[in-house]
Amino acid sequence: MSNRIDNLLHEDRRFAPSDEFAANAVANAELYAEASDDRLGFWARQARELVTWEKPFTQTLDWSNPPFAKWFDDGTLNVAYNCLDRHVDAGNGDRVALHFEGEPGDSRSLTYAELTAEVKRAANVLTGLGIRAGDRVAIYLPMIPEAVIAMLAVARLGAVHSVVFGGFSADSLRSRIDDAAAKLVITADGGWRKGKVSPLKPAVDAALEARGDLGPQDTVTNVLVVKRGENTVDWNPERDRWWHDELAAASPDHTAEAFPAENPLFILYTSGTTGKPKGILHTSGGYLTQAAFTHKNVFDLHADSDVYWCTADIGWITGHTYVTYGPLANGATQVIYEGTPDSPHPGRWWEIIEKYKVSIFYTAPTAIRSFMKLGRKIPKQFDLSSLRLLGSVGEPINPEAWMWYRKVIGGKTAPIVDTWWQTETGAIMISALPGITETKPGSAQVPLPGIAIDVVDDDGNPVGEGNGGLLVVTEPWPSMLRGIWGDPERFQETYWEKFGDKYFAGDGARLDDDGDVWLLGRVDDVMNVSGHRLSTAEIESALVSHPFTAEAAVVGASDETTGQAVVAFVIIKESQLEESKAVEDIQAVLRTHVGEQIGPIARPRQIFVVNELPKTRSGKIMRRLLRDVAEGREIGDTTTLADTTVMQIITEKVG
Repeated sequence: MSNRIDNLLHEDRRFAPSDEFAANAVANAELYAEASDDRLGFWARQARELVTWEKPFTQTLDWSNPPFAKWFDDGTLNVAYNCLDRHVDAGNGDRVALHFEGEPGDSRSLTYAELTAEVKRAANVLTGLGIRAGDRVAIYLPMIPEAVIAMLAVARLGAVHSVVFGGFSADSLRSRIDDAAAKLVITADGGWRKGKVSPLKPAVDAALEARGDLGPQDTVTNVLVVKRGENTVDWNPERDRWWHDELAAASPDHTAEAFPAENPLFILYTSGTTGKPKGILHTSGGYLTQAAFTHKNVFDLHADSDVYWCTADIGWITGHTYVTYGPLANGATQVIYEGTPDSPHPGRWWEIIEKYKVSIFYTAPTAIRSFMKLGRKIPKQFDLSSLRLLGSVGEPINPEAWMWYRKVIGGKTAPIVDTWWQTETGAIMISALPGITETKPGSAQVPLPGIAIDVVDDDGNPVGEGNGGLLVVTEPWPSMLRGIWGDPERFQETYWEKFGDKYFAGDGARLDDDGDVWLLGRVDDVMNVSGHRLSTAEIESALVSHPFTAEAAVVGASDETTGQAVVAFVIIKESQLEESKAVEDIQAVLRTHVGEQIGPIARPRQIFVVNELPKTRSGKIMRRLLRDVAEGREIGDTTTLADTTVMQIITEKVG
């Protein structure tokens, strides 16, 4: 069986960078040699070249108290100044920073000079509301320019933002406000989603209801409300303030103060948290250094000519690093979009790429597979010739989706960077470097320069090429999390206890014969079937490799005979459904196919043909909900789903 899994992951197709791309690439092979010879010296150079320091640092890394790292500790900087003012000072104030596209079709563009002025006004408003360095501010907004402005205004003051995804419920918002002891909440009346306004302020009102000594009303003094949806909202005149009124009265003059490199920048609560929220803490200097370095080199950014678009919401780490901080630190021009990929029509994303001539596009594998399901006829209606680089993030991308992405969206020429990283790592850790790496469909490939990665067994021993195990980071890195907010013991137990001197990512991985990394998904997504460890990612890849399948999600369900059984949920391509194949025939064909690809032990016990899978707005499949269905349990919390009706439909179909 293991040989068949190896065959599934072994990928013979190779795509070398074109001579033209390589000749103009930002990155070069010397980066690897430099980082290998002197890793800390390498990061010190990146920090000095990519970041403007008020007081230069003299010490690169303090690792005297592991796992609590300090990077560039004696240096001072202002993160917002690095993302804004310095570009204006350099004469690039007229460059567009943000092209905003609203779901209803409204749009506006902000230059760096305009964005800087807005952030300065917002910083003055926050100061007037009592926000000082170290205070926490909760941000609960749709994907609109004010979300980026709010983040940067908080950072400008040396305060700490906690962005909460707009799809979270009042209870989830309340727990995050409580844990961070936020002093201010910035929200909107509502935001556009799937053709209608989704209210936001009512959830804030519910989260701030008086709850005795347990409630956040003791810390939250004001709520700033952006008028976006024009929906009716309740109003507390003693607490609530309209964003536009406050900014209109504020001065556009504000001098950025420098703060220590280890000053907290943001707390971000990991999605799917149960019980006490787990607030991942990131600080300033090291985070900004790696955000800028990876954004520039992984995406081959030419700031004076590229138009960059990352489709992530700011409620997730990808939206922090590759929408707000990385692109703006590098002076990039980027697109942000408020709505969903299929609103008001399924070609919306491709329409936006055509409109703004997007050249760099970064999105999630689940979104790519959703478009595969609809077929190539939709993207073919739009001019995508401006695209020169594609990126993937969020979970492993199967080879068939990789190839579709390259052929249909990238015109068979755009390199693909399949990136691995986490909320905890802060920035990309494993990826191809365009212009250098010969890419393989489905492989994350190699650690970036300055990053030390290994795959080990349960005892921490390297497994070597051709084998699988647990993914670890063996040396500290600049953008690493500095802890879990208010809980240093949990930080050590969660990430460092298993191996002591290595950060355990919680992901499984396999090294191929070339030493390239293949991600197998979360370790808790590994099933134990009759004593055999099977990765859900491997089985999903086998299912999607069949011409019938557009998307697949696999979970393990309790089974009296085998311990766990494989249960699959699949979406069939419309072209196959049009041929009126019986569902039973499809299920039988796919079960046989998985058996041939991996081995009889991996054949799904059940395959359910569904119309959609439960996904968060960022595109991640919520497998825990599918596990509830597979095991016949009551469905858990669905508030983070992009479409909360999906689980009801799946449950009815399965039932």
